[in-house]
This record gives sequence, C-alpha cells and structure tokens, in this order.
Amino acid sequence: MNQASVTEVVAAVLTQPDGRVLLAQRPQGKVYAGYWEFPGGKVEPGETLEAALARELHEELGIMIERPCRWITRVFEYPHATVRLNFFRVFAWQGEPHPHEGQVFSWQRPDAVEVTPLLPANFPILKALSLPPVLGISHAESLGVDTFLARLDVALANGLQLIQLRDKTLPEDERLALARETVRRAHLHGARVLVNGSLEQARAAAADGVHLDAVAAAQMAARPDCGWVGVSCHDAAELAHAAAIGADYALLSPVLPTQTHPGAATLGWETFSVLAAASPIPVYGLGGLGRDDVTLAQSHGAHGVALLRGAWT
Repeated sequence: MNQASVTEVVAAVLTQPDGRVLLAQRPQGKVYAGYWEFPGGKVEPGETLEAALARELHEELGIMIERPCRWITRVFEYPHATVRLNFFRVFAWQGEPHPHEGQVFSWQRPDAVEVTPLLPANFPILKALSLPPVLGISHAESLGVDTFLARLDVALANGLQLIQLRDKTLPEDERLALARETVRRAHLHGARVLVNGSLEQARAAAADGVHLDAVAAAQMAARPDCGWVGVSCHDAAELAHAAAIGADYALLSPVLPTQTHPGAATLGWETFSVLAAASPIPVYGLGGLGRDDVTLAQSHGAHGVALLRGAWT
C-alpha cells in the first residue's frame, strides 16, 4: 500500500454512561451522503491526531472533549479512497452535541443499532463496542469448582458480561462439565462465555465462541467458524496475526508484574499503549491489573481489563 495515498482520519466514539454511542448521518453533497458513521474527519497536515479530533468535534458538534483515549486503528479501502481510521473513545466532554454542519445525530446501542444504512467500515467497530470493559478468566483450578461457581454467580449478578473458561489442567470431562455449567449460568444473565481451547470444545459446551492461546492462533490461517474469537498475545507480531485471522479482540500481557509470574518481563504502560493504538482489534490489558484499573487501562489504549483472580473476589 502506498502510504502517501492513505488519508488519515480521526473518529470519535462518544459514549454515554449507559453505553450508547453517537452516530452521525453524512450530509448531502458528500460521498456516501445519508450513511451513518462516527463523527470525526480528516487530519490536517502537521496536526496531531488529538488536535484533529478536538477540532473536528468542536466544528461538527460544538463540544470540547476531555481526555480522549486512543482505541484502535483500522485501514479501510473505499472505492474513492483508502482511509486510516484512528478511533478514540471519548467518555467526557463539555457542552451538548448539536449539529453545526447540517448533520443528523442519534445515540445508539452498539449491539442494537436502529439507524441505517451504516458505512461498511463501521460494522466491526460496533461489534467491538459491544464488548464489555471487564473480562473474567475462570479460576476454578485454584478456587475449587464449587467455590468458583458460587463466585461466578456473584460476579454475574454484579454485571460481569464476558468470561473466558480456562482451567486447562482439569480432567477433560470435569472441564467440559464446568464449561457447560458456566455457560448455563452466564446465559441467564445475558453474558458471553468463550472456551479456551478448540472449536469442538467450545461447541460441546454450547459456548459463544473460542479463545486461542498464542501457539494455537499461530497455527491458524483463518478465523474459526464461531460467533466470537479471542486471542492471547504478547507482542506486535502476535497482535497482527490475531487481527489477520479475524479475531474479535486480543488479550495483551503481561502489562505489570503478577503473582503468577513474579520477576517476569512486563510490557509496561508505554509499550502497551503503542501496541494497542496500532491494533485494528480491541485489546484488553492483562497482568497485574484490577477491576479499579479500567479507566487507567483505557487511558493507555485498552478496551478494558482481563482479570484472573480479580474477577472473582
């Protein structure tokens, strides 16, 4: 791809406390007039992404944004242009958004968008935005199955919406029984469960998808045929491969020192931020993080945090 022919664009995911996001309809006279998209626009020569975002949202919506968080970056080829979409999450702003350039706006739930038509580039973005900010990784090996299931019920009642069923050292029949029971309880609360393992194991548990470790993902050239796919990653190459096979999200670790691997090398927030910002799929931070670190992680480009022990305490 000729980098000179790529148009740099910033896009804002303005998010209400209830999870709704702001979509804008492109006005008459522009390419794809009438289509819905996230507000934003082109980056001017010499302008930083953050400055372009602040300018565009002030010009389009009349608002002053606070603490924009880098999220993901996707390249999309339209018939008329190739654009690099630099997405930011925006959770706080001053002023009430109102149209300055004749657009129509609408607050929508990412998992139940009612406006149409959408720009093609935004379908994977909306799916990504339906992912919650906290992902819980099962911990039945250490807690014991009964204790884990009791804590799972508490976590689900408190709003946990995404679970990776791990516990790989359990005997296969016990792990399958645990997976099925975890799925049953999770689905009562509208939560999703991905099984860490093969597609066959995930299907046997009636799970919502499969989570792949880095070794398993490296052996794949295409996305497993299921609703949701996650991949564990540790560096830029693994993140790029996860995106290439069509994963919906990645876990990137270890961010900080952990109890499980004391003394092991960590990414640190600076490296994590660079890797997450360049990723075309949302990235959860894993390692040394707690439930209270969601905002901190998002400020460094994470979609949220993945928790092992912290999800069940």
